[in-house]
Amino acid sequence: MRPLILATCALLAAASSTRCSPRVAAQLDIATTTSVENSGLLDALLPLYEQRARTDVRVHAAGSGRALQMMSEELVQLVISHAPDAEARALAAHPAWIARPLAHNWFVVVGPPDDPADVQAATDVLDAFRRIARSAAPFVSRGDNSGTHEREDRFWNAAGVRPPSGSLLVSGRGMAQALRHADEMRGYTLSDDATYRQLERSLDLRVLYAGDARLLNAYSVIYPRDSAAAARFAEWLVEGDGRRVIAEFRVDGAPVFFLPEPR
Repeated sequence: MRPLILATCALLAAASSTRCSPRVAAQLDIATTTSVENSGLLDALLPLYEQRARTDVRVHAAGSGRALQMMSEELVQLVISHAPDAEARALAAHPAWIARPLAHNWFVVVGPPDDPADVQAATDVLDAFRRIARSAAPFVSRGDNSGTHEREDRFWNAAGVRPPSGSLLVSGRGMAQALRHADEMRGYTLSDDATYRQLERSLDLRVLYAGDARLLNAYSVIYPRDSAAAARFAEWLVEGDGRRVIAEFRVDGAPVFFLPEPR
């Protein structure tokens, strides 16, 4: 659509003396965790920002670890991430980067309705992971250095047990694909609530465990201090109209992202 707009402007300018100003005047490349994209939030945010800021925002969806690497390689100018450990390492390695809290939601453990591992009876999230590991049911891991994968590993390590190799299936792709993989295998996986809710009607998976404080899923926006374009977008997200859009975003009528307290 955007190349068509620019081509139309060029034709009009050639045919008359009328000045034609294309809507897009600048470009910003961002990398975002797949859960933000799969949730539908970007579809609510970006058209509004692009129109108001006259900026074409190009999205590269990737696991948080890869997204941060892309910014270190100067392939993107801003990252939306939810991998606290990877973020801490990246910020230590890049003192000129700025990180600001964006929003949070919750991870949930999902699985088949018959729940062969009896996850619904778990006393906490580590008990839920132990039950899965000790059952014969498959667990679909993101396996992609994403924020969700980081949290999976943290839970397996704290639980002191992992599924046997034949039961631990590595998706290596985004959150939506991992959910579909788990659905096909009648297995379990860890998902952010927003992506699960967006896909719930097309899945046979159910939320079987939620509510542990360790399932808090915090998103940050990270960008280099010297990128004015990234700073403008971050400011709009954190302090401007983007904050309102995030707060008002709904999936099936329910909020799925929650704002941090204002500074």
